[in-house]
Amino acid sequence: MNARGDSQTLQKPPDRPDTETLGRFLSVEPALKTSLDARLAQTEMRLRDCVRTAPAPRITALTSHLAVTGGKRLRPLMVLLSSEFGEPGREGITRAAVVAELVHLASLYHDDVLDHATTRHGVPSANALWGEKTAVRGGNWLLARSVRLSADLGEQAVGCALRATSRLVDGQLRELLGPSPGEDPVDHYFKVAEGKTGALISMSVAIGALQAAAPQPYVEALRAYGEQLGLAFQISDDILDLTVPGDTTGKQQGKDLLGAVDSLPVLLARADTSADGAELRTLLSSGPFTGPAAHLRALELFQDSPALEQAASYMQGRLTAAKKALTCLPSLPARRILYALCDYIACRNF
Repeated sequence: MNARGDSQTLQKPPDRPDTETLGRFLSVEPALKTSLDARLAQTEMRLRDCVRTAPAPRITALTSHLAVTGGKRLRPLMVLLSSEFGEPGREGITRAAVVAELVHLASLYHDDVLDHATTRHGVPSANALWGEKTAVRGGNWLLARSVRLSADLGEQAVGCALRATSRLVDGQLRELLGPSPGEDPVDHYFKVAEGKTGALISMSVAIGALQAAAPQPYVEALRAYGEQLGLAFQISDDILDLTVPGDTTGKQQGKDLLGAVDSLPVLLARADTSADGAELRTLLSSGPFTGPAAHLRALELFQDSPALEQAASYMQGRLTAAKKALTCLPSLPARRILYALCDYIACRNF
């Protein structure tokens, strides 16, 4: 594809969401998994129809680019699972799942610009194909489309989506500006993650429960669960970036290092004052890596750094809090899947 995106010859898009990945924790409730698979497939069709409604073919190529390359569709799944605590057959739940994924996709367009990323989901990123200015506007189009869709979901659902979008932008701005003078870098990291990841997963479970007319205590419990799960998921992503080869994740291993992104393991490694951590600390303090040798050496050093174990401990704390938030919910198959999702994140390798 040329720089303007006049062609879409990338890779054959999958026909369905990545249910093989989802099946790792959905399998604890086979009957509900069958139902969720069917509802996710319906969501997928509506999502693809939605991103292809731009007024010109070249704009459609941009707005549908990441949607058609697949993904785990975790946020739509969260919407559908949370609807099980109310009336899952109510109208608008599939629409709510599409809204959640649109906001997430928009954030990916913006994140790839901020990180100067060249790939996403194993294909060239939107900014690599169309340039950063166009990619940002593609993300804005998806956000606008999500707001338009949410308008039919009711006042509470609209408010939920708008609050999440506002928090998302706040998190992106915090990341762009960096910590304030005197602010602890780890505290800043979590404020960024709360906006960019926690807010979106929290919105997904809340909007699904709201659309299903679930009792308000259930909505609040799910909202709290989503916040903690989102932070754990972000930390997991940070760890995987350093430990899993790119041909498994669809992203270059150590992409955060190349972009000088202050992931949690990076921040913890910088704070390691031991003699064993000196070489890695020096490498990380020198700014973006300019050559492959330093990048590879940093990846090697991270494998023996206590920073990865410390980051995993932070992640486990968030997962424990997420499980605790579920205790007031009825013992439904959906709740068992939400528990299993915590265990999946704790040991995922892609």
